[in-house]
Parts: sequence; C-alpha cells; structure tokens
Amino acid sequence: MKKNIKVLGPGCAKCKTTYNNVLEAVKQTGIDAEVIKIEDIEEMMKYNVLTTPVLMIDDVIKVKGRVADINEIKQLLTA
Repeated sequence: MKKNIKVLGPGCAKCKTTYNNVLEAVKQTGIDAEVIKIEDIEEMMKYNVLTTPVLMIDDVIKVKGRVADINEIKQLLTA
C-alpha cells in the first residue's frame, strides 16, 4: 500500500532538512510513497499546525516542531 507523506513548512532550513530526510528514508526503506512538500501558509492552516516543520504520514501528524532524523522516519514508515 502506498504511503502518503507530507512535510509542512514555509521553506526554512529545518523544513528543507526534514523533507530531504524523508526522501532519504523512503529511498533506504524502499517503501512505495508519495512525498509532498507543503509550503503555502493557507494550505498549512488547513491542518491546524502552528509549529513547523510537520511530518505527516497517511494524514496523521507524527513529528511537529523539530527535524526528524532519517532513522526515526524509517521507524515511523515501517511501524
């Protein structure tokens, strides 16, 4: 089953790092996933988040307000 992964953030360094970590984690695990980066403030408001970056997997917030490292993301993807 394909995972739906979203990284929400306005484009700051932490958000870019989180996005790159997600891409690397997906590559390392070989999981079939669609990774979307959401930078639009109005779009982010729909998810009711105030602190970024936010990592969502299948529309569930998994990490908020900090950078998730690659190993943590891999654990979240395979859980």
